[in-house]
Amino acid sequence: MNLLKTVFLIGIVSFSASTYAQFTDQINSNRPGNSAGAFSVGKKVLQLEGGLNYIHEAHDVLNYKANGFAIDLTGRYGVWREQFEVSVDLQYQMDKYTSNLIKNSRGGLRQTTIGAKYLFYDPYKKGPDKPNIYSWKANKKFKWKTLIPAVSAYVGGNYVMENDFSIPGESAFSPKVMVIAQNHFQGKWVLVTNLIADKIASINSSFGYILTLTYGINEKWSAMFENRGIKGDYYSDGILTLGATHLLKNNLQVDVSINKNIKTTPELLYGGIGCSWRFDKKHKDPKMKDGKEVKEDKKDKKKNGVLSDEELEEAAKKAEKDKKKNKDSEEEEIEKPVEEKKKRLDDFEEGKE
Repeated sequence: MNLLKTVFLIGIVSFSASTYAQFTDQINSNRPGNSAGAFSVGKKVLQLEGGLNYIHEAHDVLNYKANGFAIDLTGRYGVWREQFEVSVDLQYQMDKYTSNLIKNSRGGLRQTTIGAKYLFYDPYKKGPDKPNIYSWKANKKFKWKTLIPAVSAYVGGNYVMENDFSIPGESAFSPKVMVIAQNHFQGKWVLVTNLIADKIASINSSFGYILTLTYGINEKWSAMFENRGIKGDYYSDGILTLGATHLLKNNLQVDVSINKNIKTTPELLYGGIGCSWRFDKKHKDPKMKDGKEVKEDKKDKKKNGVLSDEELEEAAKKAEKDKKKNKDSEEEEIEKPVEEKKKRLDDFEEGKE
């Protein structure tokens, strides 16, 4: 417990500030693991990550069993800057609980968490290292830079509703903080590390870690292994996860996973399928200079002859309006001689009479 607290505090004070463009061509999802990656989804990008899991729970001492399903949904949205995102995590569970004395159907929100994440440091903020065209050996040798992770922080809050899964006396609201590190090693390996303090000041507060190792098999498939540890006065456990993902489109990913803990008080086994979907039509790539995001001046845009989407739309509307006005003028010019000729004929007929 003390070791986890020490590591957690060291992680907090080891930040250094930096900026980086978060948006990638392909979707960047936290599924199917339980960890959170260091990078955000990108400014004005909405990403939904959800799944359906079968759950089996049994307790050797209390002698009960619970079998059912859980639906989890995470919404992530990038605001303010490329490095910042807000998120909401929901989990709804429904199962049948059976013990020696009770048989009950349960249902309710088991998790409701709202928070925000910001990337403080990225070792590759200026882009990946350029290959050495003169040495194959230099390109293949181990780079110590890969040991330096991207680092971000998460701050949020848990809201607990009174239902079949809530603990008597548990605080309705409790804070959650997390330090996130992400390493991209040579080849196709990615390591994500989370140090977590959850439900702070609540009767079931806990400290924990999550280590997620992902391997990119090819452009479409990847596999992951995860080790999660939880240490608290109310509940402590270790959970192992195996999973795989498949990229259907650049903004759409499906996944499958299975999870098993190391205890029998209770014993947990759950697994299922999921999907991640990114909506990025409103996203615009930021202008970068020396690895930092800079604002583009409107005067510079006009000077360089480059117009924004809003300016282009306004110009198109004006052109359409002018076109319609010119068309109306042409019709008036055509109708005017016809009316004059008709008037002269009417005057001639009147004079003849």
